[in-house]
Amino acid sequence: MKKLIFITILLISSILGVHQEMHANTDSTSVMVYTFDMKEMIAPPVWRTTKNAIEKATELKADLIIIHMNTYGGTLDDADSIRTKILNSSIPVYIFIDKNAASAGALISIACDSIYMAPGSSIGAATVVNQSGEQMPDKYQSYMRSMMRATAEAKNRDPKIAQAMVDPKVYVPGISDSGQVLTFTVSEAIQHGFCEAKVENINELLQHAGIQHYKVVPHEISATDNMIGWLINPFVSGILIMLIIGGIYFELQTPGIGFPLAAAFVAAMLYFAPLYLEGLANHWEIIVFIVGVALIAVEIFAIPGFGVIGVLGLVLMIIGLTLSMVGNINPINIEANISQITKALSIVVIAFFLAITASIMLSKKLFTSRAFGHLALTKTQNVDEGYTSASPDYTARIGQEGIAYTMLRPAGKIMIDNELYDATARSGLIDKGVRIVVVGYLNAQLVVKKL
Repeated sequence: MKKLIFITILLISSILGVHQEMHANTDSTSVMVYTFDMKEMIAPPVWRTTKNAIEKATELKADLIIIHMNTYGGTLDDADSIRTKILNSSIPVYIFIDKNAASAGALISIACDSIYMAPGSSIGAATVVNQSGEQMPDKYQSYMRSMMRATAEAKNRDPKIAQAMVDPKVYVPGISDSGQVLTFTVSEAIQHGFCEAKVENINELLQHAGIQHYKVVPHEISATDNMIGWLINPFVSGILIMLIIGGIYFELQTPGIGFPLAAAFVAAMLYFAPLYLEGLANHWEIIVFIVGVALIAVEIFAIPGFGVIGVLGLVLMIIGLTLSMVGNINPINIEANISQITKALSIVVIAFFLAITASIMLSKKLFTSRAFGHLALTKTQNVDEGYTSASPDYTARIGQEGIAYTMLRPAGKIMIDNELYDATARSGLIDKGVRIVVVGYLNAQLVVKKL
């Protein structure tokens, strides 16, 4: 009896051991599938998500990456960056087109190792258009055609069909002969090698690919990633530029250092920090912006008037803000570089103009409203009531001679008897070192002319 119990226990233990071993073998052969969504306009935030997702999948040693796509397209430079990242991925990348893969979405899809489409989906229509939906000149189409061809060739797909998705003039017998940009339905894409199969969801996709045991790991976007993606949006960047310029403008209109400068500093940090973390802004571009601000401050506070140094400072600020929005320059693709720089420059210049205009209008309203009227002197202080801004030391200098201590353009500094005075030229400019004579006193400044 004891032997029977012992043998029974051994059998049960063996069965449990075999079961556990089989379960372990099943887990060990399970395929790790890393997934992320691409369901919005192709723009810097999508490029950031793609880069982070592929890097995370590589770190986790995933076996497969699946992109869940539904997009009408987006910016060409970001699509090119995503395409390149997919082509260089050491992990196979599949894409599940859930209704739309148009324009930039088609380029990204063709870069993937396998394409699957949901019922009712389409892929194609990759003609380059501007923000108004108008077709761009042929030089832009030429670049897109070459990218589509090269990408299709890299994945053993028909490059001529890929080119026909951009150019209606491309003739593909029996496929594209209507003079229209090519767009495939699901069945057409399957027939011509641009889709593996029609599937309802990612689980069905994996079953069709012959993957039975798998573990799906969805990509999680952190709060920091969401914030960075939001901040590098061109519209938000334009708002931040307006805050930077508006803050500097208001700070120059008020004595001391106060809230406007703090607002400009915070806006500058929010503008440059995410761009730097994304690898768009380099150290030297940020330094160029800071030098520009410093030159404007020197021009305003140290050198009367607004001349060459001020203009140079303004130019450096614009250069720093513009180039920080643009990625590394590609010496091969000059046209794409020009397009990126032009787009960034337009955002900066428009933001500059709106910031200055809004600041001027706002300053007038602030200082004339009841709520903020106390910030400015509104009472008229008449001379016949005993008020005067004239300093006896200044008025005593009328008729005396001296030299221009700085250039007067028309305001500046003069020296009389080794003492410095604020002065303005009665007409024209007066060079530094020229002898002058004081002919009057106005607005707390001596009025002078050349001898």
